[in-house]
Amino acid sequence: MLGLRRLVVLVLFAVCVTTASLFWVLGQPAADARRAISPPPRAEAELDMLSSGMTAAVNVTRNPDADWVAWAAGQTGIPERALRAYVAAAVTVNATVPACGIGWNTLAGVGSVETAHGTYGGGRLTEAGRGSRPVVGPALNGAGFAAIADTDGGAFDGDPRWDRAVGPMQFIPSTWQIVGRDGNADGTADPFNIDDAALSAASYLCAGGRDLTTAAGWTSAIYAYNQSDAYIRKVRDQAAAYAASTGAAG
Repeated sequence: MLGLRRLVVLVLFAVCVTTASLFWVLGQPAADARRAISPPPRAEAELDMLSSGMTAAVNVTRNPDADWVAWAAGQTGIPERALRAYVAAAVTVNATVPACGIGWNTLAGVGSVETAHGTYGGGRLTEAGRGSRPVVGPALNGAGFAAIADTDGGAFDGDPRWDRAVGPMQFIPSTWQIVGRDGNADGTADPFNIDDAALSAASYLCAGGRDLTTAAGWTSAIYAYNQSDAYIRKVRDQAAAYAASTGAAG
């Protein structure tokens, strides 16, 4: 009888230890999903003192040089209008949050993977920075995607039942209502406008004191945008390719 009691106690102890260990593991961050990878080289741009007449993002004191934009667009395949927005957004955020160190090429990597810089489905960016056709993602109804019930009454995505990611940087309406910023100083934060979307994306990636010049900071930022290993690698590879094609070392 004593032996049986000891056996029962040992079994219960083992179960408790196993359960506690399981809860501990489940409570840890998704280390595998967020395994830090080296950030892409930070691409730079040639800037001009607003002499080109291009619309500037809020608080931007310097804009990308028009000749440089044309050259870099040719080197990278990024539409000039999108490239201007990415550079302006990076300049703006780095001026206000210098510890972030975001490169325009990281924004371009996100924009490329998300919507091919707002051209997904055959559209193009107008000079005003809006797509010739709105880019709206699939319904987030749980069928292959997270289930996110409508949060905007269909105001942004036209869907009163489920949320859908919108615009060139594919913001979910509920996220946009928190982080959306006016990037072209027209008084409206519009997720379908590349200036607004790029500035909002840069601010979002740099949130929480992230340092995007480090592997941990950069990986955490992109993971916050999309919790997928494959997505992080695609953005990294694309951003690195943009840096290489415009002469960034590393």
